[in-house]
Amino acid sequence: MNYRAVAYFLSLLLVGCGLFMATSIIWAVFLDSTDTVIIMAVSTLLCIAVGLGLRFLGDKNIDALHAREAIAVVGLGWFAVSILGAVPFVLEGVLNPVDAFFEAVSGFTTTGATAITDLNSVSRALIYWRALSQWLGGMGIIVLFIAILPQLGIGAKHMFKSEVPGPISDGLKPKLKQTAGMLWAIYAVITAVETVCLMMAGMSFYDSICHSLACMATGGFSPRNESIAYYNDPVIEIIITVFMILAGVNFSLYYLILRRKFNDAVRDYELRTYLGILAVFSALILANTWGLHQTTLDNIIKPVFQAVSMCTTTGFGTEDSNLYPSLSKLLMVVLMFIGGSAGSTGGGMKVSRVIILAKAAFNTIMNSFQPHAVRAVKLGKRPVGEDVVREVLAFFVVYIALFLIGSLVMSTLIPDQETPILSAFSASIACFANIGPGFGVVGATENYAVIPAVGKIVLSILMIVGRLELFTVLVLFLPGFWKK
Repeated sequence: MNYRAVAYFLSLLLVGCGLFMATSIIWAVFLDSTDTVIIMAVSTLLCIAVGLGLRFLGDKNIDALHAREAIAVVGLGWFAVSILGAVPFVLEGVLNPVDAFFEAVSGFTTTGATAITDLNSVSRALIYWRALSQWLGGMGIIVLFIAILPQLGIGAKHMFKSEVPGPISDGLKPKLKQTAGMLWAIYAVITAVETVCLMMAGMSFYDSICHSLACMATGGFSPRNESIAYYNDPVIEIIITVFMILAGVNFSLYYLILRRKFNDAVRDYELRTYLGILAVFSALILANTWGLHQTTLDNIIKPVFQAVSMCTTTGFGTEDSNLYPSLSKLLMVVLMFIGGSAGSTGGGMKVSRVIILAKAAFNTIMNSFQPHAVRAVKLGKRPVGEDVVREVLAFFVVYIALFLIGSLVMSTLIPDQETPILSAFSASIACFANIGPGFGVVGATENYAVIPAVGKIVLSILMIVGRLELFTVLVLFLPGFWKK
């Protein structure tokens, strides 16, 4: 392990994070007090200062950044930006250090779980920083890192693979640097379009930006305590529903559309499966909740909004899903596990992995009475390699194991006398799958403030492990990984 090379690239990452944090000072100048300006400025300078400190300890020898160092940069980088991203929450006095770390991790991992009980008591600049942290984490701070830095050599490929979600990450362009840049360009343009659409629907400029940053990241942080329910506007709900669906699509398909390969994008097997899952589950939840709302329009829009919010792991809410029938709650938990497409900003297991698992299971069943038949697992017409199938199976086993461990730990920590199992179960999967709101005491109209400090640390680790898809973080706990 070349520790100096790791330190050097971590330094660049933290300086970049500090520069993005500096944009919150602009909002503080126009919308908040002088104290907030100072807090955001001090937080920014601290982030940059730590980065510069690591720069002097580091070694900019690009050739030294091989697979091991690249994984270390990605894994440690997410912990580092979360720690420094928590500083303004502490300085403003909104949260204690543990809660602030939980909030920052929730932001960068696009989870959307919050420990803040009243957003009206928080400065506009800090609310914006919460949303921006989600936007940075949505497409991936490391992917942005690759896009703007000079050639990273062999390490760039390992860094990209470690952060981009999904079992199959096909390059959009021959050069990885161009791929990362294209992903971020598409991401930024769609975010800008959503901002304009929300403003046209009557939302303020500030609220439009915050919601668009959180929506395209499938993060769910809203500047309002009531989330999207605050506006009680079906047009706004429809706009956000559409963009949540777009955020759950593999972003490489947008590049195909830009290249006028529309038919290739539409025929994508994972895309059709993803849209089919949304359609079927939305219809089932809609039917199961029909009559709970006062108008026919609400009976249609609100259940569909909740289904899309859960499947894309965004976590926005238009009402209290705790009031839904048990069947609808169960369907939404299933959507939490499935998540968005590979290569999207959504969390969960990813649709492509669910497809591979289902087809691998089907082939195993068929081989029980036709043992000599050769059957390949395919995504549409494209065969999936045996190495990918094994990796997906390993991912599934570890995913379920960590989820169960998290649920067991949370069952001893969550102060819920009425539905302790439901609260522990949903808190674990909501954080692990990067969704945010669950059920029970961590439901859509509640928050995570009631969880004790130990519980928030456990959930924070689950959020990072889930966002980096298990292995990039878990490998950091192996002693052999750090040996030279």
